[in-house]
Amino acid sequence: MRALVINLARETQRLAFQRGQAERLGLGLDVVPAIGVAQLPSLANDLDWSRWQRPLRDVEKACLLSHRSAWQWVVAAREPILILEDDAWLMPSVAPFLAQAMQIKDIEHLSLETRGRKKLLGATHPQMSDLRRLWLDRSGAAAYVLWPEGARKLLERSAKVPALADAVIVETPQLKRWQAAPAQAIQIDMAARYGLTPPIPVSSAISSVTRPVQGGTRHRVRRYMRQLAMGAVMLRPGTERLELWPQLEG
Repeated sequence: MRALVINLARETQRLAFQRGQAERLGLGLDVVPAIGVAQLPSLANDLDWSRWQRPLRDVEKACLLSHRSAWQWVVAAREPILILEDDAWLMPSVAPFLAQAMQIKDIEHLSLETRGRKKLLGATHPQMSDLRRLWLDRSGAAAYVLWPEGARKLLERSAKVPALADAVIVETPQLKRWQAAPAQAIQIDMAARYGLTPPIPVSSAISSVTRPVQGGTRHRVRRYMRQLAMGAVMLRPGTERLELWPQLEG
């Protein structure tokens, strides 16, 4: 399977790690150059950044633009592609999992990761026992498979409402989202939570930057409406709120 890794040029250790794990797992790896904050003045003006629930930090804007580059790649390729941030750590079982998932036709987005938060999951896919419908997630843009139709939906949504990359994935209407259960990936900074030793040292570029003020009335109203929408989804029958754990064995 083809994979894309979003990587800043200065993060050479992360890229070396991604190349090594791709080779071990038999993945063809291409690099999507990540957008840096310094590039925003020439790239960010095409989007109205005031339309989400709060103002975005520059590093968050750059992250979204980087993911949009990967989504455009998927549309052009006309095939499903695994998209990775450069701190994504794939589990040993991911290769056979992906080989089976690629045979399924009614998926547009497939989250591989877990991050210490509960997800709202629905029914198991009839063709694959470790695949469940994903109704609600609060994070998850480090490791996911995206199909061309899903990529088109994400590009359209993010053009209308630029947001955190994972929020765009969560909030895009009618996106057919599924979840690996158990999870097939974590971000390296979550290694200790799952009893693992980090393969390389990492730190978050986003969490190290102070979050902007929450914004004005329009931002607060949008956030309130989103909370109501999330509450309605949580009342969906036949769902389960569950914290997933990674599948450590192949």
